Amino acid sequence: RTGILDVAGIATFRNDVNIGAAVTISESGIEASGIGITVANINGTQIGGRRNLIINGAMMVAQRGTSATGSSANGYATVDRFKATQNGTDAYIEQHQVNVSLGTTPYTEGFRKAFQVKNGNQTSGAGAGDYIRIFTALEGQDIANSGWNYLSSSSFITLSFWVKSSVAQNFYGFIRTTDGTMQQYPFSTGSLSADTWTKVTKTIPGNSNLNFANDTGGAFELWIHQYSGTNETASDVAENAWAAYDGTAKMPDNTSTWYTTDDATFEITGVQLEVGSQATPFEHRSYGEELQLCKRYYHLWVEGSNQFICFGDFYTGTQTDGGVQLPVEMRAQPSIEANTGSNYYIIYTNATQSYIDGGLTSFRTHKRAVLWYAAADTARTAGHANRWVTANSDAKIAFNAEL
Repeated sequence: RTGILDVAGIATFRNDVNIGAAVTISESGIEASGIGITVANINGTQIGGRRNLIINGAMMVAQRGTSATGSSANGYATVDRFKATQNGTDAYIEQHQVNVSLGTTPYTEGFRKAFQVKNGNQTSGAGAGDYIRIFTALEGQDIANSGWNYLSSSSFITLSFWVKSSVAQNFYGFIRTTDGTMQQYPFSTGSLSADTWTKVTKTIPGNSNLNFANDTGGAFELWIHQYSGTNETASDVAENAWAAYDGTAKMPDNTSTWYTTDDATFEITGVQLEVGSQATPFEHRSYGEELQLCKRYYHLWVEGSNQFICFGDFYTGTQTDGGVQLPVEMRAQPSIEANTGSNYYIIYTNATQSYIDGGLTSFRTHKRAVLWYAAADTARTAGHANRWVTANSDAKIAFNAEL
């Protein structure tokens, strides 16, 4: 507000000031047009605070590993919070966390990692039921509490990302909401030049049919397809518009060139979803902070040999119990993922050792703690304490609460 002293020396205020014909200063910010003034873009919302609703959009965190091939490449396999899935393929895809090359625009904007899907040799061609696609999802409460008035067509969220394909063509994707009556919002990347990074931006309005429960369930899904056959596409699907979800018409018919090219690659980074009608510069977070956010969904506890796991006890002579208190509350009660094999885990007690060769069975699991039991290969004294340690380079224990 602008203060003006009247003849009595009393200040009065008004809500905005016009400077010439082109600049208005008001409580909501500065509007300027046609006069060469550049101001910070606050995107119609708060200046401070978090903007990006996507976790690990810069693809920095890869707790599961940096490469996956064969059947292990189908699903969550490398970069956290993003997965690639396939159907009907003649050869498995590969997943990789790759480096962004020096001299490219994403590199100059601070991106060093990307999520890559590499195609196999699809010798039988592009079938109607075939697909390869990338996926990430948000909890309902992430959207419900974001500040987006998703029921209003005059309120917007903006999706932006960098993408690169080794094959020049257009690709399709869609957003799907899963609370209430499912809705879909198809979009395309536009024609990409081969091996060239392109920034894609989509401004998405609200819609009265949308619904997001204020809970931890998956409710907002982002799908980007490298290929999808005609079982899931239709020529008359409208882009950039909300419609009732149709599993047989999710998006327009796909070009099959990438899919039928052996070793074709598709890379993505800088994925940002923010409230407002414009794409602002990417919200870079530190690696440590991004890692903590990822651990809500997947928590790698130990990996490799000679790693301390926890303290436990022998509940019976052969049943040994273990457990950990998690430093990050997970989205839901997690499942245990444990690599197993001969002598993968050592149990030390009374200056002697036993081995765990089989699986770990969870019990009394909570979002903040996990307890488990397993069978030791050598009987010990019930009630004695023990120490769990990994004993093989392939040993791994992780906790999974993914959407």
